[in-house]
Amino acid sequence: CFLLRGYSIGVRLIDDFLARSAVKKCCSYSETTDMIAQVAFKMYLGVTPSVICSSAAGNEFSLILDKNPLVDFVEELPAKRASLCYCNILCGVIRGALEMVHLAAEVTFLQDRLKGDAVTEIGITFLRKSEDRKHKRN
Repeated sequence: CFLLRGYSIGVRLIDDFLARSAVKKCCSYSETTDMIAQVAFKMYLGVTPSVICSSAAGNEFSLILDKNPLVDFVEELPAKRASLCYCNILCGVIRGALEMVHLAAEVTFLQDRLKGDAVTEIGITFLRKSEDRKHKRN
């Protein structure tokens, strides 16, 4: 439920992000992930997560949030809803925005402060192999 809502937000949010941030095209998955962490999170949530590359292939990354503003006013999840991933909306937003710029990715929560983890960790796995294309101008 939260993932689908987040996806819809991400699909629409990317236009605002591109218009307001004036960023240039990213050339690698690493650059894209850094842009998400350093520009997008700062712009919309006021935090800057750290980025960790977690694969030798360079297509898997983790965003580590020491502070997650979405949980500031959440005291505790109800016992009947303990499996609810409240902040899964962030995964949907990231996935939706990436798809709108033609980057297929799997985005999942790996750690969640609401479930007792020390940090919030979002995993991003880019699904297509990075292509090295050189554009020729006529």
